[in-house]
Amino acid sequence: MLSITNLSNTFSEVKGMTLQHFIIINKVEKVKELLLYDGLNLTEIPYKLNYSSVGHLYNQFKKIT
Repeated sequence: MLSITNLSNTFSEVKGMTLQHFIIINKVEKVKELLLYDGLNLTEIPYKLNYSSVGHLYNQFKKIT
């Protein structure tokens, strides 16, 4: 059985990025979809995607895009 550390290290080797960065990228892509297709705004989306705050979402979105 793989430990979390081994799984994370294997993921990084295969994908060339950390698991955390991969998750953030995918969440930002989901934000784009929700803005574009569902018409949600930036105050509704953080709660839908389990962000701690609008500011946290904004900072990640800004870094990635």
